[in-house]
Amino acid sequence: MKGSSITMQIYFSSLLLLLVIAVVTPAAASEQPLTTVDSVDLKRYAGLWYEIARIPNRFQNKCARHTTAEYTLMQNGRIRVINSCITADGDTTIAKGVAKVVDSESRARLKVSFVNLLGLRLFWGDYWIIALDDEYRWAVVGHPERKYGWILSRTPQLDREEEERIYAKIKEQGYKKDRFISSRQ
Repeated sequence: MKGSSITMQIYFSSLLLLLVIAVVTPAAASEQPLTTVDSVDLKRYAGLWYEIARIPNRFQNKCARHTTAEYTLMQNGRIRVINSCITADGDTTIAKGVAKVVDSESRARLKVSFVNLLGLRLFWGDYWIIALDDEYRWAVVGHPERKYGWILSRTPQLDREEEERIYAKIKEQGYKKDRFISSRQ
């Protein structure tokens, strides 16, 4: 009796394991690695960008409207980053950081740090340019694990047709449109 009970446990454990593998494997296999654009001209990319939409994240929890990112090329090859937004109570929040290029061939993979301790930059986060308009009117920034995502534009709004083209590109990259929330400008 005891032997058949152990056999049944092994059988059900094996069945459960096969079920988990069957459910998890297709999802993991279908998610291709995130890709960046072929090339970014950082001089053209520099300047003011308006946030059109983002995947909610803890470091932007207080941002209620008018979220922008401004990039300035520095003499040492890095990029000064100034992110700002207006909170629900009308205060302006500003985060100053530095970005560095980690893929010198495409210049589409960067790392950004907003933590400065005695002149040392700590906690570098991935900043990948995964879609970019030919005229640099809009850009999509992502994270290799798709934890974060931003749609940026040179203007405070995009027309609906342009947004739909951008969301199609995001879908090609394995992002889900419903994870993004629109930003108020």
